[in-house]
Amino acid sequence: MSDNELGAFLRSRREAVKPADVGLPDGPRRRTPGLRRSELATVAGISVEYLTRLEQGRDRNPSTQVLVTLADALRMTQEERLHLRNLAKVAGGGIALCMAAGQAPSRDVRPTVRALLDRLEPAPAAVLNRLGDVIARTEGYARLFEPLGLLDGDPPNVHRFVFEDERAKDAYPEWERVAAEHAALLKLISGYDDLYVDDLISELSFAAGEAFTSRFAAPPLTPPTVPVERVAHPGVGELRLSRETLDLPDGEQSIVVHLPAGADTADALDRLMGRVPGALHAVNG
Repeated sequence: MSDNELGAFLRSRREAVKPADVGLPDGPRRRTPGLRRSELATVAGISVEYLTRLEQGRDRNPSTQVLVTLADALRMTQEERLHLRNLAKVAGGGIALCMAAGQAPSRDVRPTVRALLDRLEPAPAAVLNRLGDVIARTEGYARLFEPLGLLDGDPPNVHRFVFEDERAKDAYPEWERVAAEHAALLKLISGYDDLYVDDLISELSFAAGEAFTSRFAAPPLTPPTVPVERVAHPGVGELRLSRETLDLPDGEQSIVVHLPAGADTADALDRLMGRVPGALHAVNG
């Protein structure tokens, strides 16, 4: 294996992109395929000298912003963005997060919290850790979100679903609002020297590009949550859900409960759960 995987990958992607793909003329006497270094440097807003050092492996620690800019300029797919990010972490020696720089997000749920989830059935409810990983959930939560694809991750993560999974735009008719909320929530917990949070933000920046970074850079939302969330379910149609978040005393986990915001949604959730109508009551206001 080459000791310059990052540089080789950047060069291969540069050579695979045509000038017309980035709005540049082909020009005469083109001796190499794809973009010239000078063309990519112009589009990405970096110097040719710096791009040369990256491709030759003489600089192995590009900033997140530089890599995001290069990924945007090279029209990378989501998979290519994540591959670029992983190569950059390996090249910079950051193969694993430093445990001393922050406690790993918990994925253990206390028995009393699990018992509380049991008593919330048939309501869709889940326990999330500080990264947004779904670490425990009710059967109602699974019936609501599994068909949408939210539970496909390992572990499932609500932020990754919104920004990295194309199905999220079908699941949330008001995806723009939902995306802005998730970016704002991540911004609230960033900046505390938590490398696990920083790593998730870096991943989303690579995977989603401007769809995430522009929202993350925006002023905080007031309030930072969407009061009623619309969800398009393939089995029972559109649902209007009110959400309550209950922070647990350890500060590491929270319980999120979704409640019907109208009678039609209450009836639809009862059908989804296979229960007698009236098991869930609509919440007004």
